[in-house]
Amino acid sequence: MTTSVLPDTMAARFAAARQVADAVLFEGYVLYPYRASAAKNRLRWQFGVLVPPHWGADSEEHSFQRTECLMEPRSGARLSAELRFLHAQRRTVQRLGPDGEFADVDALELPDRVLVPWDEGVEERVTCVVPVAELAAEGGAFPFSRPAAEETEPVHDADGRLVGRLVRRRERIEGLLRFAASELDGPYAALRLTATVENTSTWTPGDPAADRDAALPRALVAAHLLLGLDTGSFLSMTDPPEWAKGAVAACHNQHTWPVLAGEPGRAEVMLSAPIILEDHPAIAPESPGALYDALEIDEILTLRTAALTDQEKREARGTDPRAAEVIDLADTMPPEVLERLHGAVRALREVTGPAPAAPEDTAPGVPGLHPETPWWDPESDRSVDPVRDRVTIDGRSVGAGSRVLLRPGKRRTDAQDLFLHGRSAQIEAVLHDVDGGVHLAVTVDGDPGADIRREQGRFLYFQPDEVAPLEDV
Repeated sequence: MTTSVLPDTMAARFAAARQVADAVLFEGYVLYPYRASAAKNRLRWQFGVLVPPHWGADSEEHSFQRTECLMEPRSGARLSAELRFLHAQRRTVQRLGPDGEFADVDALELPDRVLVPWDEGVEERVTCVVPVAELAAEGGAFPFSRPAAEETEPVHDADGRLVGRLVRRRERIEGLLRFAASELDGPYAALRLTATVENTSTWTPGDPAADRDAALPRALVAAHLLLGLDTGSFLSMTDPPEWAKGAVAACHNQHTWPVLAGEPGRAEVMLSAPIILEDHPAIAPESPGALYDALEIDEILTLRTAALTDQEKREARGTDPRAAEVIDLADTMPPEVLERLHGAVRALREVTGPAPAAPEDTAPGVPGLHPETPWWDPESDRSVDPVRDRVTIDGRSVGAGSRVLLRPGKRRTDAQDLFLHGRSAQIEAVLHDVDGGVHLAVTVDGDPGADIRREQGRFLYFQPDEVAPLEDV
């Protein structure tokens, strides 16, 4: 019997995996500096966007996701599924005029925030439960829809007077969940599960040149699936048992990728996400809250957010409630929590056995290492000297004190480096990493903070093929 209500046990298992699923749902939702005016917040919704099928034929976005994975259900097993996505709603800002009429405005200034037009994301869920035997026999199709809606929220000033309102509009969304299960060839009691999420909206843009902005309110944004078996288990798609490797390789996943979710060692829940994850992904326990940046580094983002001006924080608070939460988090974070973000040791490995004989004046077992100096300190290895070492570039020897021309256009690994293309700089040190690579620590000519950088040892780093010598020193 098919139902849309998740069993309590499965709801609890999904809840355990939902912290990671939430990170997928809100990945890149609003980016630092958390203001609608920031360029990177003007092109949003980058992951798992399923657009209406009659729009975007020439775009890189799609109207469906397809998940294929292997499962070993037991007799009478039921499959639970939860589709999660954001429904983009368009928020406009209106000011109350002296004539008592509301009119759209670009911004509404309040003492604690600046309200601006913005697309908000409303979380949507679609759930279903179906016997696996039914899927193996005839499959299953579950259409769903979300109606169009319009809501208004009054806006009052500090004295409680009505000064404007927010108008939120949502467009109708239509979709389809389809499931099928088939037996594998061979003696193993495993099934291949196919789950497809489709945007079935019949909306067709009236203007042939309609852009992505017009399609987003009718799209499934950040769409992903949670799949669960009440009895039985899924197989890892990244580390399957030997007998299943061929069948796993034959699975065809499109625009999403399934991984085992929940507690390590368990295999009843699968998360199929538009972001590639490892099995049993988890949020770092040190993270005090979501910062919504891809591959976020909590410490840096928290410090940068706390350093925003009061006016910038007002704009962020008026951009989105989630952005306001980030601002409040950074402003109220206790020092001990911030210090905890600086680093963590996840595991230690015991090292046993006798160390090799060490030369005199070195640490035991580490040639060239001074016994009282940490291994990571550049002063620990006498075979290198960042101040005196030199490297040959274009047939010329350069080292600390040499002037070079920066030309970071070959690798393009850091957009910030591109702004320095063609600038002259002074080499402060020649550094060697443990893999044999060479890095040049430099200060840029004309940088008013160069003396502070030298004092603190905080430089910019380039590889030899990213600079050209200007003179011998």
